Amino acid sequence: MAFELGTLCNLWWYPVKSLRGRPLETVRVESGGIPGDRGRALFVRSGHARQGKPYRGKEHHGLHLLGGPEEAVRLAASSGVDAAVRDDDGHYFDLAPISLILDSWLAEASALVGYSLEPVRFRPNFFVAANGFDDTEASLTGARLRIGDTVLRVRKPIERCVTPSYDLETGKSDPAVVRAIAQQRRNEMGIYCDVEEPGEVRLGDAVLVER
Repeated sequence: MAFELGTLCNLWWYPVKSLRGRPLETVRVESGGIPGDRGRALFVRSGHARQGKPYRGKEHHGLHLLGGPEEAVRLAASSGVDAAVRDDDGHYFDLAPISLILDSWLAEASALVGYSLEPVRFRPNFFVAANGFDDTEASLTGARLRIGDTVLRVRKPIERCVTPSYDLETGKSDPAVVRAIAQQRRNEMGIYCDVEEPGEVRLGDAVLVER
């Protein structure tokens, strides 16, 4: 039995992990995710406790404002961190290849902080306009989502760090964002998905839940 969760209204990929995303209108989703998504990442060589690990938004509030790896390397250097871009691992995902957020979840968080939060603060691949669905992320765990020719399997809700608190223009942090999500939304915003059936997706596609 299936029901319509909503409509795909935004689609993004992120060439370099933690840096600015790029909008898409259509894309083929492979078994490992969107080709090139988080295909590169900035790694610490020295000058920071995360030596040998990714240099992320948690480590610098301005990374998400940048579009290219060279800028990111210079920004890290300005904080005394020697970093280099790596692209030897296919994808640098936190947990799963696809992330998805519903506008109803974002609206709830926006109401908690008192202003409109942009979906790209949370760096999703898919942003979906919900069709009357008002349940939590956890309620979709294990569900199959069909979008265009693609079938996803919901793995779990996404637990959030400090990065969504950063303003998209200035990089300034608003602790109220982290506090609201942690205290009022179980520290969750969005869902992680695995790809069960690769295929094409495009803006305007219906998102169907297959139980």
